[in-house]
Amino acid sequence: MSSIDDAHWNLICRRTPADFLYAVTTMGVYCRPGCPSPRPRREHVRVFADAAAAEGAGFRACRRCDPKGERAALARAVVAEACAQIEAAEAIPSLDVLAARAGYSKFHFLRLFRSHTGLTPRSFAEGVRARRLQAALAEGARVADAVAASGFGSESRVYEDSFGLLGMTPGAARRGGAGETIRTALAECAFGRLLVGATGRGVCFIGFAEPEAALRGELRRRFPRARIVADDAGLAETVRAVLGFLDEPKAGLALPLDLRGTTFQVRVWEALRRIPPGETRSYAALAAMIGAKRAVRAVARCCAANPVAVAVPCHRVVGSNGDLTGYRWGLPRKATLLAREGARDETPYPP
Repeated sequence: MSSIDDAHWNLICRRTPADFLYAVTTMGVYCRPGCPSPRPRREHVRVFADAAAAEGAGFRACRRCDPKGERAALARAVVAEACAQIEAAEAIPSLDVLAARAGYSKFHFLRLFRSHTGLTPRSFAEGVRARRLQAALAEGARVADAVAASGFGSESRVYEDSFGLLGMTPGAARRGGAGETIRTALAECAFGRLLVGATGRGVCFIGFAEPEAALRGELRRRFPRARIVADDAGLAETVRAVLGFLDEPKAGLALPLDLRGTTFQVRVWEALRRIPPGETRSYAALAAMIGAKRAVRAVARCCAANPVAVAVPCHRVVGSNGDLTGYRWGLPRKATLLAREGARDETPYPP
């Protein structure tokens, strides 16, 4: 008769991430409960508290689920180095160059990069160029100088796709919100500090889970020349709505929003708002929702650029296999939000 109890066995059968490890005596390996390997026979399973205990009993780590996190840590380091290389390069590095430096085939490197960032290396690099361009324009640089400094080959390229790159014309980006007033309010939420920003049209920024200085810095980068004032009292009702949603997202969140982006970005953000609480969509399904089935990568970039956390629920987008993918405010928060909505099990996502 098996010594494993029903609670542990049920988690293993459902492949639910949990705070224990299990070993299969006939295979000699130990795994996370969420391991995608075929389900073992119950009588062959032993439960351990940690990797040291499992290895002390003579088992070795599974190569598929990486219970010690060694492969995951290596992958994160490889992707972080590639991102740094892209950030430092004047021109966009080729996939071959990035993969060779990482020591992987270009196809494996591409899968690795996308699984950690939700973007291809080229899409990430294009985002870096766009940020450089926006930053230069926000500092008041001439358009020609900003284009050259950010790595674009010509001004015509920028003007042809100014809304795709900046969400506005270069001139509007150069003004950086001049003449506007943005009211802000701070609060504590389940994920740490919460900052809400609103214009006269509606909420333009919601950020959380970062230090106050970082949140304010991101808002300032979006509106570098706007007048930003504290208005905790005036935004109290809005903040209560956001806090209520974070505590119980099944109730939904309806706020007046000031969504500034390209026509394509706004289409994606509005589609995200149509995903009901408790449900998820893949990036491909989201692309199909807006009638652009081939624009999966562009849709992923729009999700990453979402300026209003939870009000535009980009946390409801997952990988094609159901796995959690990149989230601006961290995968553990994404997992928690989905769990509270009932879209996933309540077990916290491992950090």
